Amino acid sequence: MINNNNNEVISWEDFEKVILQVGTILEARDFQKAKKPAYQLSIDFGEELGIKYSSAQLTKLYSKEDLIGRQVICVTNFPPRQIANFFSEVLVTGIVLPDGEVVLTSVERKVPNGTRLA
Repeated sequence: MINNNNNEVISWEDFEKVILQVGTILEARDFQKAKKPAYQLSIDFGEELGIKYSSAQLTKLYSKEDLIGRQVICVTNFPPRQIANFFSEVLVTGIVLPDGEVVLTSVERKVPNGTRLA
């Protein structure tokens, strides 16, 4: 089924399969081998999930220093994706602007790492 915006309509069960969790960025490094400018991020998701890694094309709107300590919302149940010599284990979510830049999706106040978006 397609809705008025030409988007495929999914079921509630489909949505429940996507695990979105909050993590805190511990480290951001330049990703020299990426085709497009990107950072390699280390993100802490708490005791249960631990530290996971992600590649994120955020270099135009965020400095590495801006990212450290920031809580972000990530998809944590996609399979790892190899990008050059790096395995991205989670997908950092964001809002894509008309010019293609990404504004991070984050939480309004600090929550425990690993908290799941409901």
